[in-house]
Amino acid sequence: MTRNPPTSPDLPCTLRFFLFILTFVLNTARRSNGTVNRPFLKVFDSKASPSNKRDVKTTDVMVDPSRNLWFRLFVPTTTTTTKLPVIIYFHGGGFVFFSANSTLFEGICRRLALKLPAIVISVNYRLAPEYRYPSAFEDGFDVLKFVDTENFEGFPSIADLGRCFLAGDSAGGNIAHHVAVMAGEHEFLKMKVIGIIGIQPFFGGEERTESETKLKNTLILSLEITDWYWKAFLPVGEDRDHPLVNVFGPRSDAVLGINFPASIVFVAGFDPLKDWQKRYCEGLKKAGKEVYMVEYPNAFHGFYCFPQLKEWSLLVEEVKDFIEKQSAAQ
Repeated sequence: MTRNPPTSPDLPCTLRFFLFILTFVLNTARRSNGTVNRPFLKVFDSKASPSNKRDVKTTDVMVDPSRNLWFRLFVPTTTTTTKLPVIIYFHGGGFVFFSANSTLFEGICRRLALKLPAIVISVNYRLAPEYRYPSAFEDGFDVLKFVDTENFEGFPSIADLGRCFLAGDSAGGNIAHHVAVMAGEHEFLKMKVIGIIGIQPFFGGEERTESETKLKNTLILSLEITDWYWKAFLPVGEDRDHPLVNVFGPRSDAVLGINFPASIVFVAGFDPLKDWQKRYCEGLKKAGKEVYMVEYPNAFHGFYCFPQLKEWSLLVEEVKDFIEKQSAAQ
């Protein structure tokens, strides 16, 4: 008798329980009227303060107080005078949840800064539904322009703005793509964006893909949740074939520009978004862009938050190789 393929990964019981609780919290924070219960979420979304820890120093830099636009700067303290690449990071959360100082994402950026090593800049962009498209994209691009001036206290002398990478997970991967398109049309003073690191980037469309149908009830990111996120972020009245969602879809001109950089895209076997991520890679190839896709069959959406998983170490090595390859090509 033929057995149906599994719809969830093989995980330790403690991790599965944590994912269950996190899913419950996010679902409870989402209201049926399209708003978010921020006070409730604040109880569970623990924050990490800037610190001068032995391995990585972190500081917060304000860009525009009128919209609370700031970033957290991660600088490894164990390096020499060797110039380091700069990674501008956009956290996930469906454009709706979390921040640059949320413990989960602070941990990701701290580990990347130490392990690669690299200077990491984690952007605290405005969240939906209070601030819909294009607020997050505008915030991300404005941080690039701000960093390009080096006009802020604590800018590390070992940062190599000529080797800048835009990175993001989930919704942050979507932001990284669109900010890269914007950056390709801008003349920077020193910054040169030479790569995109998309970790399970959040793309979609009106069509239901096979992975969305088969994995529609997964923890963290069910089909119902993704639809809610898009509705919260998109302009009122828009559908999921909007070019910000379906970047190579029927309503997109798919013009990326000559300066659109090389990309590496990480895909997980138990991610309902994986078919859209694969289509994204195919779209980049058809547009003549350099792209590398890495798939982890037993991983789920959000695996990168948990350094105890083997896929995290594999991801770090792949990112390190990608950075070295793109840096050597300059």
